Amino acid sequence: MKKINLALLFGGISSEREVSLKSGDEVYNALDKTKYEISRYDTKTDIKTLVNDAENIDVALIILHGPYGEDGTVQGLLDLLDIPYQSAGVLGNAIAMNKLVSKRLYNQAKIPTPDYIALLSEKDIDLSTIKEQFGFPRNPLVVKPVCAGSSVGMSIVKKEEDLIPAIKTAFDHYDTVLIEAYIKGIELTCGVLGNKELEALPVIEIVPGEGYEFFNYEAKYVVGATNEICPARIDEKITKEVQRLAVEAHKALFLKGYSRTDLILLDNGTKNELFVLETNTIPGMTATSLYPQQANVAGYSFPVLLDKLIELAMEK
Repeated sequence: MKKINLALLFGGISSEREVSLKSGDEVYNALDKTKYEISRYDTKTDIKTLVNDAENIDVALIILHGPYGEDGTVQGLLDLLDIPYQSAGVLGNAIAMNKLVSKRLYNQAKIPTPDYIALLSEKDIDLSTIKEQFGFPRNPLVVKPVCAGSSVGMSIVKKEEDLIPAIKTAFDHYDTVLIEAYIKGIELTCGVLGNKELEALPVIEIVPGEGYEFFNYEAKYVVGATNEICPARIDEKITKEVQRLAVEAHKALFLKGYSRTDLILLDNGTKNELFVLETNTIPGMTATSLYPQQANVAGYSFPVLLDKLIELAMEK
């Protein structure tokens, strides 16, 4: 059987480059070399080589995160080169990367998400409006750049004197900042797999370790910093609702192939409420990353999951 010529894209120039490099290595090692003839391209240095090789490439596997990898940029290049790939297209990636646009589409689709306001510049900061809308500082806030991955530039703010510095930090990473109601609860995440027919994967419960108030960059990538439980310790009714919301979020953002949606489960003493936080179009892809963990519980080993993603890419 003729091997599939596969382009493995990794690295890139975003703040998540090191994560992408590690993921790229693990994906390369897990791919079945009897099925694929693999060429590796670090998009920081190898774009010209990728373009020159395009006519001999059957499919691309994008293992990039953040700007210039998960925002539709590389997807647009691959579309021009007529190379199929495993993630959503330009539109879906661009939408999901922008937390403000995602929020508006969640609201339109009646997907519950925390209350928010957007700041287009530091001149837009109005402390009185923020206090009135969110009941701050009685109620904490989440401050984050509109376009950034892995919780880069994100802060949980509980004191009034910490708000302006948090906003300035977020503006260091992007020109628009989201201020969001902080919801304390159980952190959950759910993957979706498929093109036309969507499969919701088992739900993971994320328990940040001691010293981590939320699932920040360090908690995500330092071994042992977080306890990830799959299936999550929630009842069947809540599990099904998490999976439904993950599928609805996938649809609302015009995604294809796969995605992973992060949620918070609030238990206010009388009823459970779920809130969608964000959706990732290219989830982390080391063997121990959240999405492969979910897929493994669903019966897809890491190599089989990669085969499935490549199959879905070529199906498109």
